[in-house]
Amino acid sequence: MLMTIKKLPNQLIDQIAAGEVVERPASVVKELVENALDAGATVIDIDVQTGGKKRIKITDNGDGITEQDLAMALQRHATSKIHSLDDLESLLSMGFRGEALPSIASVSRFELISRHKDAEMAYQINAHGGEIEGPMPAAHPVGTTIIVSDLFFNTPARRRFMKTDQTEYLRIADLIKRVSLSRFDVTFRLSHNGKMISNAQGGDSDILRHQRINQLCGKDFIENAIFIEQQRGNLKMSGWVAKPSWNRAQPDRQFFYINNRMIKDKLVGHAIRQAYQDVLFHGRFPAFVLYLDIDPELVDVNVHPTKHEVRFRDSKLVHDFIFGSIHQSLAHTRVGEQTTTVAEPLPDYSQMQHRMNLSNGMAGGGQSSSGYSGGNFQSNIPAQGVREASFNYLNQATADSQNMPSYPETGGPNLPTHEGDDQDIPPLGYAKAQIHGVFIIAENQHGLIIVDMHAAHERITYERMKEKFAEDALRNQKLLVPIQVNVSAREVNAVESQQNWFEQLGFEINITGEESLVIRKIPAMLANADVENLIKDVLSEIVALGSSQKIEAQINEIMSTMACHGSVRANRQLSIMEMNALLRDMENTLRSDQCNHGRPTWTQLDMKQLDKLFLRGQ
Repeated sequence: MLMTIKKLPNQLIDQIAAGEVVERPASVVKELVENALDAGATVIDIDVQTGGKKRIKITDNGDGITEQDLAMALQRHATSKIHSLDDLESLLSMGFRGEALPSIASVSRFELISRHKDAEMAYQINAHGGEIEGPMPAAHPVGTTIIVSDLFFNTPARRRFMKTDQTEYLRIADLIKRVSLSRFDVTFRLSHNGKMISNAQGGDSDILRHQRINQLCGKDFIENAIFIEQQRGNLKMSGWVAKPSWNRAQPDRQFFYINNRMIKDKLVGHAIRQAYQDVLFHGRFPAFVLYLDIDPELVDVNVHPTKHEVRFRDSKLVHDFIFGSIHQSLAHTRVGEQTTTVAEPLPDYSQMQHRMNLSNGMAGGGQSSSGYSGGNFQSNIPAQGVREASFNYLNQATADSQNMPSYPETGGPNLPTHEGDDQDIPPLGYAKAQIHGVFIIAENQHGLIIVDMHAAHERITYERMKEKFAEDALRNQKLLVPIQVNVSAREVNAVESQQNWFEQLGFEINITGEESLVIRKIPAMLANADVENLIKDVLSEIVALGSSQKIEAQINEIMSTMACHGSVRANRQLSIMEMNALLRDMENTLRSDQCNHGRPTWTQLDMKQLDKLFLRGQ
């Protein structure tokens, strides 16, 4: 049957537009809370019934809406937040499309009561399925109240797709948590079915910030988080990243904000995953609360109606800045390290990309080795294979034995009993014994230390390997038979623009056509790798994200395997001096809290925990 083209009625157009903005009750809450924030509100009350299906009421103390603007507020594409195309390029408001209120009003019974800060009285406007009544005088303090009842009452098909009351409520609660973390200066109160659920008090003090983080993310998050603050040019990032040892089975503690707007972006997610690459246990997820401040002209938030996704003008710069800031902070996850990383300048990633994952040389990274001589590897590591050899820490320790405290072979020194002497005790204390050739038992001023000696030595060896290869640069080898690779025209352009970077990593890649390449040299460490597919993956990632760490990741994976095989093995009996040398190296090695595979290398049981185990004092 031939279908003729007809103009849709306005009501149907409004309902289609509502489908982009209003997916469920949580979508309504998001749009209305963002409007309240744009109005300058410092207190926002959210009251929902039956998961928001029956009723959503949001009250704020913002600037309010004038009588003249009330009727316009429910017209499509009407907004006070932008007036020209130029405004979109420097957008700082949360909402701007002018579609939220008319879209919500078209699929609900809608009431809006507002009093402008300069007006003597309030006014109200109602809409039932898009039919507008008012404005009319009403009683209301300065600010705005919006009541949305019977959501989707006139679109039964969409109402059937809503979940249970509890599920819809939990979506709203999660949304309010995320919004609350974006604005510490605003008080958010959430009620469900007449019961107060959460009350996050606003303020700018550090105490109130920590209280809100504790309330919304849990006390254990802030206790296991590193505070970071980094700036490079017009990019600034601050917030908290959890130590790799405090990880999650689900990505439920991941909050990222750009100019106070909560987002879920592929580029941002990729940069963070790369930063946690060799310190997080497989199958686990990192936790973080991070805030990126960027010039609004360098980011486009007008990509999707929900405004979760963004587009950066220089995606590579942003990706490398996020990666570098977190990567640098996680480098200090070692015993006795401060949990704050602030204001240390980051390197120029456009010239140091090849050293990102191959070295510890991030600004403020420090030296990864102690005063002892090198670890268990030669300076000329073969490109393939590794000889199994037990590590002799005794030779290493003897070289510096003059600087070590004197104690009998049967145990460590007697620890001081006076608090004033505590600073003389190293963070990991002194070794006492070895258990089944696997664990080292040590004592520090807090209590008992247990170290997995293989995992610890594996990290030490791995970090020294990365440092060595970063200093010597990567050796490459010429292929007897060059590899021909067919790629897209955009990927050929990526090779041309990243030619210096490929050369620094040890590749020689020539462009032979509009959609073809030939690889003539590769890094020696990748002699047994699937180079063709690796290059395809790298180019695909560069086209999508502006940069890639896949080559460095594969080289690191090879070095990680070599470090694993070259580290001290289980059942290797160590002397007290060897064990103490290993403890000192752990204290001076970056990322030593985890092995290369993300497993913890040590744990502490303080005296209170030990007393509790044996019911002492009870």
